[in-house]
Amino acid sequence: PLSLQVQPPDPASIRVLRGHQLPVTCLVISPDDKFIFSASKDGTIIKCKWDVESGKRLCVVPGGKKGTEEQNMGHASHVLCMAISSDGKYLATGDRNKLIMIWDAATCKRLHIFTGHHDAVSGLSFRKGTHQLYSASHDRCVKVWDVAENAYVETLFGHQDVITGLDSLSRECCVTAGGRDGTVRLWKIPEESQLVFCGHQGSIDCIQLINEEHMVSGADDGSVALWGLTKKKPLALARQAHGPSDTQGLQEPYWISAVAALRNSDLLATGSHSASVKLWKCGEGFRKLEPLWDIPLVGFVNSLKFSATGDFLVAGVGQEHRLGRWWRIKEAKNSICIIPLRRKATAPSKTPTAPGPLVPESL
Repeated sequence: PLSLQVQPPDPASIRVLRGHQLPVTCLVISPDDKFIFSASKDGTIIKCKWDVESGKRLCVVPGGKKGTEEQNMGHASHVLCMAISSDGKYLATGDRNKLIMIWDAATCKRLHIFTGHHDAVSGLSFRKGTHQLYSASHDRCVKVWDVAENAYVETLFGHQDVITGLDSLSRECCVTAGGRDGTVRLWKIPEESQLVFCGHQGSIDCIQLINEEHMVSGADDGSVALWGLTKKKPLALARQAHGPSDTQGLQEPYWISAVAALRNSDLLATGSHSASVKLWKCGEGFRKLEPLWDIPLVGFVNSLKFSATGDFLVAGVGQEHRLGRWWRIKEAKNSICIIPLRRKATAPSKTPTAPGPLVPESL
């Protein structure tokens, strides 16, 4: 298992990229791990492209005023989600103003605008190996698009509340988190059918596929759930995964605002506003969630992504949650944090090569 090779990240090695004035809401890493694309609540800088190695900002797409999207090259409202195609060709961004924009990832030029959702676009994912795009919205539906053809394909209905997140892999299906309707759904596109999963108590705010058979989701009741696509209930559930927060004397669990999985491995990451990102190991056939380490990070962790190789983890951090202004963490920096993940030397030896044994630090 990969999780056993990963060493506790060194907080001093975290690189912080500054450039967004307001909280970072979403980010993606290019398939070759060379670039990061990010977006924020900031109307002036909608979308940035960063060079991972140098940390330099390569291109900035300015925003505009609402209603000027056609003339302007950027969004005119908060960007809530983004996705990149597995060949690195297309980037898609979705905003509060119901719009999806398609970009040439290499040049940052806008190619197309998709309209059709009736509320904020909250989730985007390209089906792996294709230019088929899935989008989810606060209008409770999932739409399917063909980006290469600039075409709308179909709409899928079923959620009873706003959809908060979406993910897909190679199969012709996608998974969604249904906010307060308390369900996670697997949509089988060709069959036009859906499977419904229940297990969280609160609003399910984020979701990611681990592999074609398993997924992870996080909710505002503080829980993180591991799911197998053949079982309707979670295979494992960590309650108060980031612990309780003491707000005005009330013990409220820290909301889980981001989840990430290193694809086809047993390594997961979760984000909240608890001043740390947590790394987890999926144990025993995805039936256990075991905490590995805490990585100190102040602010709302609004987005988390592992690089394809698993060499680093990227966090999009803000002073506010990506969807609202309920609280503000003043000492947080609106930034992108690149967290290097070091591996143990795999050579078997009697003397430990890594500093300290690989056991969870005090949780």
